[in-house]
Amino acid sequence: MSTHANPHFAGYRYPAEVISTAVWLYFRFPLSLRMVEEMLTARGITVSYETVRQWGLKFGRNIANRLRRGDKWHLDEVVLAIGGKLHYLWRAVDKDGFVLDVLVQSRRDAKAAKRLLRKLMKRRGVEPRVLVTDKLKSYAAAKRETMPGVEHRQHKGLNNRAENSHQPTRRRERQMKRFKSARQFQLFLSIHDPIANLFHLRRDHRSVADYRTARAQAFYTWAEVAGARLAA
Repeated sequence: MSTHANPHFAGYRYPAEVISTAVWLYFRFPLSLRMVEEMLTARGITVSYETVRQWGLKFGRNIANRLRRGDKWHLDEVVLAIGGKLHYLWRAVDKDGFVLDVLVQSRRDAKAAKRLLRKLMKRRGVEPRVLVTDKLKSYAAAKRETMPGVEHRQHKGLNNRAENSHQPTRRRERQMKRFKSARQFQLFLSIHDPIANLFHLRRDHRSVADYRTARAQAFYTWAEVAGARLAA
């Protein structure tokens, strides 16, 4: 079985539908590479967990780059241990809770906050209308230098969206028994978060019919971006 329909998958033994499903399973749910290997094997698809890892790195990044979404940025940082050392995960989300970008750093100061803001502006090409953070002084110092004209709201209660966005990361951290290096963590999250965004379908204030329509649209977008056909 070989792939011919999509040139991005040319030369691969399995078609785009199989490869994109493996990438979706790994980054959408808290599954290990070996769990994904076993799930594929149960469906008659024999690949190693290392193959799943390579698919995730190659195709996951391309899919993630095409899924990135904002005008209000919510910024937050959380401490975590990587390789026995403390690091900080800096994250920006939009007003709907969709992750805009992440940056793993060893510092929690103005220089680190400035790096996140510059990375965001470089990737998105525009400044936000409003910047929402907690009361960490590093944000104010970084904002004054990088985007002085942007409105800045500092309040603990206003930043729940950014704080809540760390929860899926914490679950994956436990599943993967912590990350071995900051580089590995940064690479994983740069793919994981945009894919998680696509399937971030809140059920509150939404009927069952509306939820199913939104879910169907998410799968349609996934198939279009991943270059795979939807199942009939």
